[in-house]
Amino acid sequence: MPKLKTKSGVKKRFKFTASGKVKHGVAGKRHRLISHNAKYIRQNRGTSVLSEADVAHVRLWAPYGLK
Repeated sequence: MPKLKTKSGVKKRFKFTASGKVKHGVAGKRHRLISHNAKYIRQNRGTSVLSEADVAHVRLWAPYGLK
């Protein structure tokens, strides 16, 4: 059987933690921030853990995990 390829968008957007959870950057932080209030910008700083419902899709797209 040939090796499965990892989706190139998944390589750029997600990381796996040591316990197997999936980290991702928060959406809505690139431009037009003047229309968001300070609380929204502050709470979406950094990365967050992906919900369990979406983790199954990411695992299909990254069959061998990510570094």
